[in-house]
Amino acid sequence: MILLFAVTKKIFQKIALKCPRVGLQTLLILLSIQEISAQNKPRSEINLDAFIQRVFPVQQENINYEDLYESLYQLYQNPLNLNTATAEELASIYILSQAQINSIVQHREQNGDFLSIYELQAVQNLDLETISKILPFVEVRYKFSAGDLRNRLTNPTEHYLVLRNSQTLEQSKGFAEDKYLGSPQHLYARYRLSHPKDFQVGFIVEKDAGEKHYLDFYTFHFQLKNKGNLRNLILGDYQAQFGQGLIMSAGFSLGKSSEAIATTRRSNLGLRPYGSLLEGGYFRGAAATYQIDKIDLTGFYSYAKRDANINETDGEREDYFSSVLTGGLHRTATELARKNQLTEQSFGLNATFRFKNGQVGATILNTQFDAFLQRTPVLYNKFEFVGKQNLVAGTNATYTWQNFNFFGEAARSSSGGVGAIGGFVAALSKQVEWAVNLRNFDRNFHSFYANALSEGSRNINERGIYWGLKYTPKKGLVFSGFYDRFQFPWLRYLVDAPSSGFDYLLRMSYQINKKALFYAQYHEEHKGKNLPNNTTVSDLVVNTIRQSILVNFEYAINRDFKTQTRVQLNTFQYETRSKSKGYVLMQDIEGTIRKVQLKGRIAYYSTDDYDSRIYVYENDVLYAISFPAYYGNGLRTYLIARYGLTKNLDLWVRYARTQLSGVTSIGSGNDQINAPHRSEIKAQIKYSF
Repeated sequence: MILLFAVTKKIFQKIALKCPRVGLQTLLILLSIQEISAQNKPRSEINLDAFIQRVFPVQQENINYEDLYESLYQLYQNPLNLNTATAEELASIYILSQAQINSIVQHREQNGDFLSIYELQAVQNLDLETISKILPFVEVRYKFSAGDLRNRLTNPTEHYLVLRNSQTLEQSKGFAEDKYLGSPQHLYARYRLSHPKDFQVGFIVEKDAGEKHYLDFYTFHFQLKNKGNLRNLILGDYQAQFGQGLIMSAGFSLGKSSEAIATTRRSNLGLRPYGSLLEGGYFRGAAATYQIDKIDLTGFYSYAKRDANINETDGEREDYFSSVLTGGLHRTATELARKNQLTEQSFGLNATFRFKNGQVGATILNTQFDAFLQRTPVLYNKFEFVGKQNLVAGTNATYTWQNFNFFGEAARSSSGGVGAIGGFVAALSKQVEWAVNLRNFDRNFHSFYANALSEGSRNINERGIYWGLKYTPKKGLVFSGFYDRFQFPWLRYLVDAPSSGFDYLLRMSYQINKKALFYAQYHEEHKGKNLPNNTTVSDLVVNTIRQSILVNFEYAINRDFKTQTRVQLNTFQYETRSKSKGYVLMQDIEGTIRKVQLKGRIAYYSTDDYDSRIYVYENDVLYAISFPAYYGNGLRTYLIARYGLTKNLDLWVRYARTQLSGVTSIGSGNDQINAPHRSEIKAQIKYSF
């Protein structure tokens, strides 16, 4: 179909030169004829593992990859309609440049609704490589109700049940000494019933290895969408993201990565159901978005139990806790005693006014605990939140002018602290993209659900400025990079003095041909940290330097098999001490033998210590994320097999093993295994109704 379109396009280019409108209209007529036979073809299943590694190949320890995976899968299951998608929504898939977003919107305004997905090839600034990347996340649907009715009748509803069981084969200390209360199996069940842009019902239940109760963690939701002016209604568990994520961020954010431009800004995603296994960072209750002309009004309420270690007093003082625990493990009597000990109530409002080239919004979030939050009395906690109630309010805006998109958000918490972030992304030409992001978070700015771009894991006690650049001199060849300079005006954990630092990344990617892809990148970070085991009276803060070099080559042997070879080198150094070094050599292979899909890896790694550890993304079964840290000297292997037992039933099996050399045990604490190896077996079935 693509080839037919290309040939047709060439024929009508000459017509379009003499009479642009006639040429384009004729081309769209042909496209509409093509769509009669093409629009109802089932969409192929996207390989999200490959997509994440290719588009966002820099892995970091503080990124919620499970939530990223869930967000991408939800976008894949509910693709954006090119005839109604806003510039903000198009930016949320982190693939399109500002010039490409503008071109899609302008093409729609000038020529009317898209008649077919293939019409993307007629959009200025879009090349085939970019189109292939966004195809899993967009579609063409008509605005009138007859088309919606036909879509409901011809497209099947997403309706499935997933069951998973995994277990470490070796016995750890916690099980050997009966410290863990439950069985060693990690059990998981997931159910979903939905229709795109209409409704969704789902739940997840999970029991971690060592936990006693089979429903130790559960999450559920019911969502209704696009019912007149009611744009969105969610009952159960949900997240919200408005503005740049300075008050609320739904977790779908990449921070600083090899995608140096698109990930520097956040998109106004609004409400979305929660589908992650992280036992924190979500709301539980009710939320709704109602549209009045060009204004979207969102209100929500949450009542949730959180894990915490509540310290009881003699009655003269209120009970207090030092932190909310989000690990979600309840394996021992001590861990179980902390479960659901804290009650958190939240309510909030957002109003977003949309206009032709942007939007303006205001958000307020109030959070209240039933116990007093009092941090551990150490100096670096001096400006942390203290109390039972926190109110944070702010405003945000985005505006597009030509190929520049300006964005910003400012907020103030009840402590008086202010947080602000703003910048722009721009397409200076077809070859050059540029991004600038400035941020300032006061040391007493408190926003529990924030996740704006930052160096630290929270938006507090930080100032910074980020520059990103992307250059595409020719098709398939891309140079990109960023430079970020930051300051921490007050002390931090393991940093007993105000400090500053910077980091930068350089990357080159070359799509040699349809079968071969090569990319290489270098990342270096300078940051202050306490010198371990120093001999002075107080801890001494010194500069640390972390370096990483990555080289990757992918090759498609044929239609059924492809390989990926990767080499990564890491170093870490305290300025007064010698370097800690580490490296990993990885070989992946992926292929299909009849009905069986296979993915495997063999990796050899060696690091001097934990400081030079290497975080590596691993393929896993559907809806699961594996992102271990390789350290020590060892061999890591895994193999995944997927088999379609019937039309409606799929089976996955994954076996992974880590073999260390020069040691007699692996792990620490209750997770210690008295053997130099650890093996895991995982089985999963998915039944589509």
